[in-house]
Amino acid sequence: MTGRDFFDLGNERGILRASIAATLAIAVLGVGCGLASGSVAVVFDAVYSLVDAGMCLLSLAVASLIRFHTETGKLPPRLRERFTMGFWHLEPMVLAFNGTVLLGIVVYALVDAAAGLISGRHIPSFGLATLYASVTVVVCLAAAWLAARANRTVASEFVRLDIKGWISAAAITGAMLVAFGFGLAVQGTAWEWMAPYIDPVILGGVCLVLLPMPVSTLRQSLADIFMVTPADLQAEVEAVARDFAARHGFSSFRAYIARRGRSHFIELYFIVPSDAATRPLAEWDRLRDEVGRAIGGEGPDRWLTIVFTGDPDWAE
Repeated sequence: MTGRDFFDLGNERGILRASIAATLAIAVLGVGCGLASGSVAVVFDAVYSLVDAGMCLLSLAVASLIRFHTETGKLPPRLRERFTMGFWHLEPMVLAFNGTVLLGIVVYALVDAAAGLISGRHIPSFGLATLYASVTVVVCLAAAWLAARANRTVASEFVRLDIKGWISAAAITGAMLVAFGFGLAVQGTAWEWMAPYIDPVILGGVCLVLLPMPVSTLRQSLADIFMVTPADLQAEVEAVARDFAARHGFSSFRAYIARRGRSHFIELYFIVPSDAATRPLAEWDRLRDEVGRAIGGEGPDRWLTIVFTGDPDWAE
């Protein structure tokens, strides 16, 4: 595999690999600049990026497992036997882990920022911190633009989350750039007394901005883990089933719907009247195809089960 193939922006794995490489580069630069400049805000930004890269690696592994199961069929026989229903359930678990870890880092840094404001830390090297922030803003904006352009065709939830992360990182680092520039400007002036507080203020501000992101990720992933039915998908599926049952004379139907990451699990049970005419098996299959086309979204990530029964107990 060549370098171009490894970072191919035409597929989900290539986009995530390129994102990981860019994130690691920023993290290494940030740790070096943060330690050299004495800025806790820069160190936090770098550590956050480093952890985010680790989470992205885990996401990439899950995305590969899902792809191998649904598209290529290249899974080892033992894995295929042990996970007959696929690996979709791992996606929300990874996102929940991601949200929990990042939330813990943000809360810890927020406490550290409060302690810094109380104690009044030393003045960091604003020149070096400004250089780091400038380079990082350019890299973040470029990565977000490239990923967004590639995701128009890939349509990956992991990539969409990654794009949101790059945009947020660019905005946050841009704010850091302004603050560090202010720190440079006040040195040697009557406002220099503010310099020791600039770094913890930046850290606290960054934490407050970042806080909703892992919370949102954690909330959505927990909804998927607990298989909370998406209201919009439920309304769409029930409308199709209701119309189908009315047109073909079925007594009623039951719909069971859940989302696990990128996958949609749909089970439909149609109650056939006891006096209904007998139909050949091919006719039942044709009816299943009709429902499947009406629901839409056919692909490797849709799990659709359609059952016709005369006993309502089988549908409960």
